[in-house]
Amino acid sequence: MMRIFSDYAYGPAPRKGCWWDETIAAPDWPSLDGDLSTDVAIIGGGFTGLSAALHLASEGVTVAVLEAETPGWGASGRNGGFCCLGGSKLSGSYMSRRYGADAAQAYVRAEESAVALVGELLSTYRIEADTHSRGETQLAHSSRAMERLRRAAEHTGQLHERDTLPSLGLGGHFLGGYTTSVGFALNPRKYLFGLADAAGRAGAKLFQRSAVLRVDQAASGYLLTTETGAARASKVLVCTNGYSSEDLPPWMAARYMPAQSTVLVTRPLTEVELQAQGWTSDQMAYDTRNLLHYFRLMPDRRFLFGMRGGLQSSPRAERAIRQKVLRDFRRMFPAWADVEATHIWSGMVCLSRDLVPFAGPVPGRAGLYAGFAYHGNGVAMGTYCGKALAGMALERPVELPLPITTAPRRFPFGRWRRVVMPPAYALMGLADL
Repeated sequence: MMRIFSDYAYGPAPRKGCWWDETIAAPDWPSLDGDLSTDVAIIGGGFTGLSAALHLASEGVTVAVLEAETPGWGASGRNGGFCCLGGSKLSGSYMSRRYGADAAQAYVRAEESAVALVGELLSTYRIEADTHSRGETQLAHSSRAMERLRRAAEHTGQLHERDTLPSLGLGGHFLGGYTTSVGFALNPRKYLFGLADAAGRAGAKLFQRSAVLRVDQAASGYLLTTETGAARASKVLVCTNGYSSEDLPPWMAARYMPAQSTVLVTRPLTEVELQAQGWTSDQMAYDTRNLLHYFRLMPDRRFLFGMRGGLQSSPRAERAIRQKVLRDFRRMFPAWADVEATHIWSGMVCLSRDLVPFAGPVPGRAGLYAGFAYHGNGVAMGTYCGKALAGMALERPVELPLPITTAPRRFPFGRWRRVVMPPAYALMGLADL
């Protein structure tokens, strides 16, 4: 594999302390040992890969999922658990200018469909994932940001002025907010393993510790080589997102940008502590910063708080970003300054240069498809793109909006493209002032 971060980023240290690991045990998938033939091989056992596997297996297609690590090891097993609108970092107006008004409106519908799909899967397969929150609330960190929320509320959603936030149980130094009714929060690991169970019962073969080292074209499709086995498949879906490799396939090189996100979870808060801060709502929320913070009170009364911003991956950098997320949490919720954060961990989200997700064929490689770049909203959009990739593998018409099917451009500087991130983050930080 050719990855652009150091080996440390892809090892166990950043995810050490992940709260979700304590909420449900991982299933014990076998490793691929020997040769296997299947209709479709899927690289990556996260939301995208397992959604694709479930939808394919439900159609009677033979499918094998090859996960490099253990189930739930990657972003799908360590994210914040926000099933919400998103997947793109483009504003609606900018998307309209770039792709046209019809495509922009279709993308909005796709985001809503993605959230609905997760809800349908939870219901259909009776997956218990600790769901809560009615939609999602964005909270203004500045007067200028509040003005933007007021303009957005002219079209849809519900506006909250500053003086109404305490009555909603959203206490903090926020200047107002805006709620959309679409979305809910969940335990991502429980959802992921629910998908895995459903896919397995439908006939999908799931393998762990089976990193794909090579993808070669063969007479009747592709040959995927692992350390201990090989899989022959007519079609291949690459579903590795922020943990992708530059050479699986080579077309992926420089078309994705991993970026770090760090999360903490506190001990359970008492009712007195909740009242002291004025945060008693189970609404999932995030602030209006470009380098945003996201947070929610979970059903067990633990508080989850996460943020973007880590640019390096090393023991020293990991210590620094964990200290920063603690500082930001205590600054934003000062009544909880002495509350213990029992768990802190980090993982990779995935960006594209065009700031929209991609799900589609790899040019020049018939039967090879990829889905990635959910911009921190992989619960819904990853699930949605997984279903879309399954439809492509079945050679069925798939209705996706233009932004998703447009192949992403490469970032400049190739394997050294991370050099663009510090100045980009610095500019975003200045814009947040």
